[in-house]
Amino acid sequence: MTDSIWTRRRTAPPPREGLSATQIVRTAIEVLDAEGLAGLSMRKLGSRLGAGATSLYWHVQTKDDLLELVIDEIFGEVDVPEPELAGWRPGAVLFAHSLRHTVLRHPWLPEVIYTRPSIGPNAVALGSRGLALFAAAGFTGLAIDYAMGSVMSYVFGRTNPEAVWRETMRRSGKTTEQWVDDVLADALPASADSPEMQESIQRRRVDQDQLQADAFMFGLDCLLDGLEARLRTEA
Repeated sequence: MTDSIWTRRRTAPPPREGLSATQIVRTAIEVLDAEGLAGLSMRKLGSRLGAGATSLYWHVQTKDDLLELVIDEIFGEVDVPEPELAGWRPGAVLFAHSLRHTVLRHPWLPEVIYTRPSIGPNAVALGSRGLALFAAAGFTGLAIDYAMGSVMSYVFGRTNPEAVWRETMRRSGKTTEQWVDDVLADALPASADSPEMQESIQRRRVDQDQLQADAFMFGLDCLLDGLEARLRTEA
């Protein structure tokens, strides 16, 4: 059995006065969103909450405990519609977009999401709804897990670089347009011997938010087309 906060039994009553787990988790998320994983420490969290060690450590004994609670809280932000209401493919699109926006709100998430077991109540609920969605599509057995895992892996793989890019821009103090103009201005002379790259650079002088959204949807459509084709061949 893993040493998870979700399976560990409490041996002492909570402090009569002090923090709630919800307060601790929400404050930790604020720190993570502002400073990233490296910026979170139990000492910093306690100082920000104005809490003593007893109150804080009753809820979370270690940073790993805290991250388990935080990840489950984040999973609660992801929307997975019921297949009867949306249909499996529109439901998968809504699920993927909700997960993408969750990662963009919390760009540190991909660093930690697979480093510890996701067995909290929100993670279990998300998994149940997601598996039901792909079972409704017609997948059976392990293919249900593979289909859901493929969509989640695509979202993390496509969105993590976007989240890093957005954070880099934010720290630069430049607007999106300024940052992109500077990068493309350097890229043009560097790729002078490549007409293909020159054309690509010119094509990318568009609204960057729309470009990222369109690129995400292009890849997602290709993935879902492949899943639909797999269903047809196995029917």
